[in-house]
Amino acid sequence: MPLELVLGIVALVVALAALGVVLVVWRTERRAPRAVVQPVESTAEREVSQPDTVHRPQLAVVINPSKEGAEELEASVRRVCTEAALPEPRFFPTTVEDPGTGQARAALDWGADVVIAAGGDGTVRAVAEALVGTGRPMGLIPSGTGNLLARNLDIPLTSVRAALAVVLGGQDRRIDVGWARVLEYADRPEERPDSQPGVPPPPRDAAGEPEVELVKHIFLVIAGLGFDAAMVADTDDRLKAKVGWIAYFVSGVKHLHARRMRARITLDDRPPIEARLRTLMAGNCGQLPGGITLLPDAVMDDGELDIAAVDTRGGLAGWAQLLGEVVIQGIGMRNDLPGKIGRIDHVRAKRVHVVVQGGEQAQVDGDPLGRAAELEMWVEKRSLVVRTPGVDPTA
Repeated sequence: MPLELVLGIVALVVALAALGVVLVVWRTERRAPRAVVQPVESTAEREVSQPDTVHRPQLAVVINPSKEGAEELEASVRRVCTEAALPEPRFFPTTVEDPGTGQARAALDWGADVVIAAGGDGTVRAVAEALVGTGRPMGLIPSGTGNLLARNLDIPLTSVRAALAVVLGGQDRRIDVGWARVLEYADRPEERPDSQPGVPPPPRDAAGEPEVELVKHIFLVIAGLGFDAAMVADTDDRLKAKVGWIAYFVSGVKHLHARRMRARITLDDRPPIEARLRTLMAGNCGQLPGGITLLPDAVMDDGELDIAAVDTRGGLAGWAQLLGEVVIQGIGMRNDLPGKIGRIDHVRAKRVHVVVQGGEQAQVDGDPLGRAAELEMWVEKRSLVVRTPGVDPTA
């Protein structure tokens, strides 16, 4: 067979094969939907062509400028907001005259989506007082000694960036708040309206509240009367600035041998109880610095206060046993043996009324109130919204 004929046959076969491939591809293209290739937009073009439906929260920060590192904290907040493309945050510094309540109200009027308390427990209490009942969430950037609420909510204590991550990406949780009101001061009897001889007690409304306006103090963790408050009141501020919460224990040593107080305690509508004890505490949550869990059964949104009546006898032996009680209850155990000389008794109530002979120091979340001869504490259920790392279990 001539070479020309062979080459011609090969060329024909190749051409027919190529034609077959083309036909297969063409039929496949007809059956499959044609992909539409969109041009890539720049960031600026995308922002113009597509409306921004993502809400960017406006942050207000109530900050205690006296705290060490306040300037660095402010710079960190600004930097994080810039990196997250958030609006410029606004800062409301506290003053000696106003520790944060007025500033938080001003932040609400300004239109803040989240009001952040950046400071210690006093700043947190002040901001919370303004936000109770508003439905507006409170964020936390801890920068104090105790940081009690932040500890109980598992909010990072040492990193501004990590705390802000909770503010920006956390969940809103409604928690209870506690209130305390001194009805009579042991060293300031003139501050009670009915303290003067011949003056009748102030009238009360249908709910049992005094119709005369008395100062009330918010607490988010624990309020107390007795040893714990005396320890707080006598803590040296300079030592606290150097060694932190350990300064409270140094102060507590001075009160180990103080007398036990005589108290008349009324819980809700139950009959009054006469007791001798070292301290009486009412709390919404129970974790304290140093890994101490004082109220192991406390729930932050159950509408009740957890009451702890603490007593010791027998000097240092009683305090040693009491310390053991605190340690074992923190790991979920209880010692119910009779005859203990150091003990903690737990009960729950919505309202507590205490009368103490001679008066005792009182405190709310580590802030002293003075020597109270008569004190009442009560709970306001789920009235404060707090931005937390977890999901609201009751939502």
